[in-house]
Amino acid sequence: MAASAAPDHLFNLRNNFYLGAYQAAINNSDLPNLSPDDAVERDSLVYRSYIALGSYQLVINEIDSSAATPLQAVKLLAQYLSSPDNKESTISSLKEWLADPAIGNNPILRLIAGIVFMHEQDYNEALKHTNAGGTMELHALNVQIFLKMHRSDYAERQLRMMQQVDEDHTLTQLANAWLNLSVGGSKIQEAYLIFQDFSEKYQMTSLILNGKAVCCMHMGNFDEAETLLLEALNKDAKDPETLANLVVCCLHLGKPPSRFLSQLKLSHPDHILVKRATSAEESFDRAVQSVA
Repeated sequence: MAASAAPDHLFNLRNNFYLGAYQAAINNSDLPNLSPDDAVERDSLVYRSYIALGSYQLVINEIDSSAATPLQAVKLLAQYLSSPDNKESTISSLKEWLADPAIGNNPILRLIAGIVFMHEQDYNEALKHTNAGGTMELHALNVQIFLKMHRSDYAERQLRMMQQVDEDHTLTQLANAWLNLSVGGSKIQEAYLIFQDFSEKYQMTSLILNGKAVCCMHMGNFDEAETLLLEALNKDAKDPETLANLVVCCLHLGKPPSRFLSQLKLSHPDHILVKRATSAEESFDRAVQSVA
């Protein structure tokens, strides 16, 4: 970085958000002397932290129609996630804004579009808006999308671009860990070391604990994984990834996973593990009926 570069006032706020320390991001967001652009980015990170904590209505209520485009985009994400009834109208508004030449290229709007279409599992539509990149968050989202499409070769290209910009960036390290987990084999140990490094440098979060736990499960260390996941559950009892990983971990340890699966069904009925479990139960019931 050039010696004359201005200090990055949002560095800690971004880092807290990227690593899942959402309450810390909110609590430490009162930053003085921000430029207008930095203030908008700060507000969008704070509101996205509230969204991550499930406080959709607060975001919807606080962002009014006079707010800047990035904040309007964040409000759309809150509306999309707040209720299944809102999905169609939200996606319709999103497509309208993306088609508007005045705002359609806004990086936060494109990022939110990528997140929404990834939720919809419409990966090609997501990539239409994110593939051009332009920010580290867009590149990191591209890595996630390509991994969901089982295209680790394309994900690796995105990671290389991120490494050229800033190899030590938190999102570069996270994307590297995601790719290593996807590739598997000897790369799992490398992913574990990345999450271990995060846990030594920063506040321990569910995201970091789940990262380490998934690495442990891949390496067959289910006891250690369970310890990490129970610690994550203490931090957030409704986190879907923690609950889903605990279900898998319990099955491998020969323990009943029903309590965690029940919690997951209640708090996240659309989770893929819930859908698979429900489908398996229905198949079993049908099989029983056919031989009854």
